[in-house]
Amino acid sequence: MTIMARLHGRKSACLATTAVSLILAAGAVTAQEAETQSYYYMGDDGEVIALDPILVQAAEDQLKQSLGASLITAEDIADRPVTNDISEVVRRMPGVNLTGATASGQRGNQRQIDIRGMGPENTLILIDGKPVLSRDAVKMGRAGERDTRGDSNWVPAEMIEKIEVLRGPAAARYGSGAAGGVVNIITKKPDTDMFQLSMMYEQPESDMEGATGRVNFLWTKPISETLSFRLTGSYNHSDGDDYLINADAVAEGENVPAGSEGVVNKDISALLRWDPDDANRFDVELGYSRQGNIYAGDRQLSGTSDLVEALANEGAETNVMQRTNLSVTHTGDYAFGKLTSYVQWEHTDNSRLSEGASGSSEGRINSDSEWGTVLLDNITAKSELNRQGLMFGRDTAFTYGIEIRHERMDDPVSIASRGDIVFDYGDTAASAEDRDPASSQTLLGAYAEANVLLREGETLTPSFRVDWADSFGLNVSGGVSFSKELSPSWTFKAGVAQAFKAPNLYQLSPNYIYTTRGNGCPDGVSGPCYVLGNPDLKAETSINTEIGIAYDGPQGINATLTAFYNAYRNKIQAGLDPIGTYADSDCGTSGICQIFQWENVPHARVGGVEGNFSAPLGDTLTLSTNFTWMAISENESTGNPLSIVPDYTVNASLEWQATDRLVLIPALVHYGRTPAAAYSVTTGDAQDDEDVVDRAPYTLWNLSGTYELNNGFDLKFGIKNVFDKQILRSGVGANTYNEPGRSYYFGVTKTF
Repeated sequence: MTIMARLHGRKSACLATTAVSLILAAGAVTAQEAETQSYYYMGDDGEVIALDPILVQAAEDQLKQSLGASLITAEDIADRPVTNDISEVVRRMPGVNLTGATASGQRGNQRQIDIRGMGPENTLILIDGKPVLSRDAVKMGRAGERDTRGDSNWVPAEMIEKIEVLRGPAAARYGSGAAGGVVNIITKKPDTDMFQLSMMYEQPESDMEGATGRVNFLWTKPISETLSFRLTGSYNHSDGDDYLINADAVAEGENVPAGSEGVVNKDISALLRWDPDDANRFDVELGYSRQGNIYAGDRQLSGTSDLVEALANEGAETNVMQRTNLSVTHTGDYAFGKLTSYVQWEHTDNSRLSEGASGSSEGRINSDSEWGTVLLDNITAKSELNRQGLMFGRDTAFTYGIEIRHERMDDPVSIASRGDIVFDYGDTAASAEDRDPASSQTLLGAYAEANVLLREGETLTPSFRVDWADSFGLNVSGGVSFSKELSPSWTFKAGVAQAFKAPNLYQLSPNYIYTTRGNGCPDGVSGPCYVLGNPDLKAETSINTEIGIAYDGPQGINATLTAFYNAYRNKIQAGLDPIGTYADSDCGTSGICQIFQWENVPHARVGGVEGNFSAPLGDTLTLSTNFTWMAISENESTGNPLSIVPDYTVNASLEWQATDRLVLIPALVHYGRTPAAAYSVTTGDAQDDEDVVDRAPYTLWNLSGTYELNNGFDLKFGIKNVFDKQILRSGVGANTYNEPGRSYYFGVTKTF
């Protein structure tokens, strides 16, 4: 970590130098292009690609070729199909795991994409470069948990052209929420006249696990020389687990933690493309998705009830997430550069059955008829210019961008929690009927990057970004990355960048009250306790550093090795020190309740090593493997890991082109020990030894295959978890989620 420490110590000098250089370079860019030259770069698949004669790659493209980047193609998804959510394929990339929203393990089966151990809240999901923020409509509890499936399941897998996964400094340029990384889902475009119909079915061997069936279509068609359109539709039904699936994991008489809930996805979208001339393109897209759960008995804490059991046994729908998106995108390719702009409106309707708000009943459904709805609207606009020029006499590709995001939430549900309370503390003195259900936040950002060709095979990429929000004020960030070809086969790369995350609207709203009857109070404090939103929160920041080397050798052998370290500052969590008191008869024998707020805590850190290796083993065999080692993951105020992920993860596969039409892929994933939190995430006090239980290492084997028939038919088939390594959730320590047993799947795609 010596080199990383030096890079981290030079943060201030780096930001200052970057800002001055880019400002000076803005005046050095000339409309007249410098002498054109050809050069080469290594693609994601390891192939050396000769570019058309240009000056230098755009900064964004250079970052996407960095060690902290992965590309998943449509062929990759077809070869190893996902059951429902594309997180299943993203998690096979180096540096990526799936985890719940918090190290507490609450809602543990709601596993989402976690990049480099920074947690799902620090993974930014994009669809065609536009942010997806629907999960922010779901209430955040004291431990940082949300009852959400995340935002990686709004696009059916068969509609995806490719997925870009960016990690560390490569992701920092994307603004708020990208401290861990970025997952950019690129959909298929209406370039050809085509109709595609896909169907898939997966059946678990255990009758206590839910089956999945889905069908979708994709229709693309040019209407005229300048107009084309795309229409997509999908229906996916995944059943939930049996209510008692985890009964064998707990002692007799104890509450049984829930298995994985099911979900029914209904998606439809339409895109109209207009190419009025060779230089301009306009895309107008309208989409609607509905995700309704199939309840399996999940609740935030362990307490159950007759109603919970009844709803789980009938597979009732207890929450519905509806997302509507409308966007207009313009792409212009002009003499002075390439300009891309969009404006997007994203509306989320989060409707749920009434839940308990405090104590052991928190998160437990308490009504089968009373629904509450939270509405979230996000308006995002962005414009980015890429152009060629000179920086201090060096060929350079410049990128300039501006963006604005406005978030507004209407939440009459959460503020009604403990509606009889009238706090008499500071500016917070309102009963439920007086609290404003609306909260909002506006962010403005501007950034600049320069990809400088210092000499052949050597590039420097400085970046500078400034953001302002009406909530946390000004945030200045930036970074620099460097790449050097040491030889025709070896490339050295290093980078450091600051990323940030804006506080969410639940954390900011002074009208949001989180209540706990005692178990969620800090050590030594008797309940009830109240946690308020804090409008004075700062943005979370992270200094992301990486250094690595890539090998692109003869005979198609490719390998990378990257060390990374993230210094996390101002992480937001529920405070452990009271800011005031509240007198009430419900406040125990003392009659006094403690009031807390969301606060910025000083330090957290994550670090580790990731790498990959691929090589042909003959004309028909290709070996691919990658690993992630999490050497450090620590919230320095509590000593807990930032998220529940294994110490190390290994993915490996062997692709066999058995015939011209048949491909078979045996694969494995091995998880190392998953450490449990030694201190309570909610209270900060040390947990009993019996509650600090690690999950032991384990290995899962899979087999997938594809077969191309005549007349446009493609078959998919396979076995997941071949050796039936089923792991049940006990809800103790790190055993917070289910690992499904063996299942079989079959699918067919017909292209007309």
